[in-house]
Amino acid sequence: MILSMTGYGKSVAVYNGKKINVEIKSLNSKALDLSTRIAPLFREKEMEIRQAIQAKVIRGKVDFAIWVEKDATSDATTINTALAKNYCEQIKSVAAECQIPLPADWFITLLRMPDVMSKVEIETLSDEEWVVARKAIDEAIDALVAFRQQEGAALQKKFGEKIDNIEALLKSIEPYEKSRVEKIRTRIVDGLNSIPEVDYDKNRLEQELIYYIEKLDISEEKQRLANHLNYFRETMAEEGGQGKKLGFIAQEMGREINTTGSKSNNAEMQNIVVKMKDELEQIKEQVLNAL
Repeated sequence: MILSMTGYGKSVAVYNGKKINVEIKSLNSKALDLSTRIAPLFREKEMEIRQAIQAKVIRGKVDFAIWVEKDATSDATTINTALAKNYCEQIKSVAAECQIPLPADWFITLLRMPDVMSKVEIETLSDEEWVVARKAIDEAIDALVAFRQQEGAALQKKFGEKIDNIEALLKSIEPYEKSRVEKIRTRIVDGLNSIPEVDYDKNRLEQELIYYIEKLDISEEKQRLANHLNYFRETMAEEGGQGKKLGFIAQEMGREINTTGSKSNNAEMQNIVVKMKDELEQIKEQVLNAL
């Protein structure tokens, strides 16, 4: 079964009024290229998160993010009342000593003082919260894998159609391949007959024709290409990431098609080769997305 490297997964969990959001997406890449954005609360678990992703994702350019949203009531910054009172007393003392008027608006003055509105909060990750967060992470990764499977199934169907098309085109070459031998013979003989007073050895002509035709023979290329088509199908049915292997097989298919084209001194056969190249090129474009 083919898996795509393109995928997306998201999960949301709630714990003590906090919403834990997890998002993961992936694109094609030659190896695993993992980027993470992790909320400070979960930084200590970064290695565990990376290992969980690597175990199921294997390859691709992967972006992972986990962040926390809090209720407005719990996330609001509190006023440091004790510090504000202290500033108030100091301002009154300074005003009395310097004989200057007190502020017209105490609230604006006090709220602008250092640390009155600062929120000093050190969060620690509890075991219970991590269990909830880890479940959300696993769900997001599983959603990504499911997405990849769905995309992979579409790729596999597309590959199957293209392989069938190449196979049908390969079979359509046979009639032209057989007729071109007689065409070559007729063309050479007609050419010799058109030259007046030329006597030639028919046995030698047959030998030369056989040598010439053997050089243009594509039976081996056809057999190898047929083997590659079957191997491509077998590889698609295997479990795990087979994208690189399919890419190598597609390259070998291209070599056989190119050789067939170079030996095809026949317009109809060359047209068929061009069609096979077009089908193969579409396979090569899409195989880059296969895991």
